[in-house]
Amino acid sequence: MSITAEEKARVMKEYGTKEGDTGSPEVQVAILSSRIATLTEHFKTHKKDNHGRRGLLKMVATRRKLLDYVKNKDEDRYQDLIKRLGLRR
Repeated sequence: MSITAEEKARVMKEYGTKEGDTGSPEVQVAILSSRIATLTEHFKTHKKDNHGRRGLLKMVATRRKLLDYVKNKDEDRYQDLIKRLGLRR
């Protein structure tokens, strides 16, 4: 399950630090969050898709590592990012 090009462009524009920014941790986390949300909806109807579930777990782990990186670099950027994405409740 992938996100559409329009969705990816919207996320890049919203979370990017400059035009065409695809590599900053904020953009990468936002894209992963969008993909995770899409896959979560997929698993509501396809409960036995264990191969896809493994991919989902890898994406969650990658997002966690990127968030840890941002937190170690700049705590304020981390707090702003999780607040904008609505990750912590």
